[in-house]
Amino acid sequence: MKFSIIYEAQMVDTSRANEAQVFQDMVDQSVLAEEMGFDCIWSVEHHCLTQYAHLSAPESFLAFVAGRTTRIHVGHGVVCLPFKMNHPIKVAERVATLDLLSRGRLHFGVGKGGTIQETGAFDTKLEDVTPQVDESMYMIPKMWQEGEFEHHSDLIDIPPRPIHPKPFQDPHPLMYMACTREEALTIAGSRGLGALVLGFSGPDEIAKKNAIYRKAYAERKPEDQVGFRPHQHLAALCPAVILDDRDRAKRIGTRGQRFFAESIRYWYAGGDKPSVDDLDADVQMAAMEKSKEQIVAYLGQERIPVTDAATSNYHIEEDAYGSVEQAIRYVQRLVDAGADEILFLVQMGTIPHEVTMETIRNIGKYLIPHFKDKLAAAAE
Repeated sequence: MKFSIIYEAQMVDTSRANEAQVFQDMVDQSVLAEEMGFDCIWSVEHHCLTQYAHLSAPESFLAFVAGRTTRIHVGHGVVCLPFKMNHPIKVAERVATLDLLSRGRLHFGVGKGGTIQETGAFDTKLEDVTPQVDESMYMIPKMWQEGEFEHHSDLIDIPPRPIHPKPFQDPHPLMYMACTREEALTIAGSRGLGALVLGFSGPDEIAKKNAIYRKAYAERKPEDQVGFRPHQHLAALCPAVILDDRDRAKRIGTRGQRFFAESIRYWYAGGDKPSVDDLDADVQMAAMEKSKEQIVAYLGQERIPVTDAATSNYHIEEDAYGSVEQAIRYVQRLVDAGADEILFLVQMGTIPHEVTMETIRNIGKYLIPHFKDKLAAAAE
């Protein structure tokens, strides 16, 4: 069982001074996470999504974190693989370089960048994204194995070239795929990739997604394998604010999740800008439910199927924000649902830095030892 943190670099105040402070805060949080026994720091990649995600250059952020730490791993969750966003040769070079410098502490997740706001900035049509991502994820591991690589297709032409450097891990870092939709879980499993389930799904939904993923992995075919290091691994997102004052934690956590949900709705579905009001948890939850209803109505108008991928951000679990005891109970439900790794999401836009630091300390001091001791006892 692994315990990690994932970052979006969300913020309410987008001034240059505060943007700089948020990035410094994330580094301080990552250093503390290593001290507290966490396993990995993950970073998303998003572009042009004001407030929702300012982590547009995860390779720089993760390299800086790796340089400030000695043990904790760093993970791309994920690199966007449309060719104009990240050319496959550049991805192979950057990932291998950081894997070398971190001495094998790198994890490599792949994905799309799913809005026209992002792909359009790189002159890429949404309908061209999936085939480019598919082709790129198959190419990159081959670049790390072959002395001279070449590739010719209708989508991209790469003449014979040596690609340097090769990664520290042999044959290459573990690979993952971002999974919100059920189809993505099937693809990840069938290709022998780890699954990063990035959504506020809750344990019941994680159990359903886990079953889909495990079945696809068990039935995978050799010719569908991406890379040369298949592994079965499901990482589940876990929003968390863990404080001694459980009511305060719930108030802060629900406010942060509402900001998260409404900021992504602003970019994905044309909603209003996110609220930053400091309201009681029950009021925040009622507002989120109303926003969810608006999302469902929008999808209906656009004739888009309503799935957990579209609505999970509005799902709040009773124990996600609260005391250490509540957090242990909630994480246990995720473990029972099949999660191999818990991706704690604390740094949501309205959550203060000091609250994030206290949550990291509580996880490291109480929650991680609880589960490590439990696993050790089971192993004995």
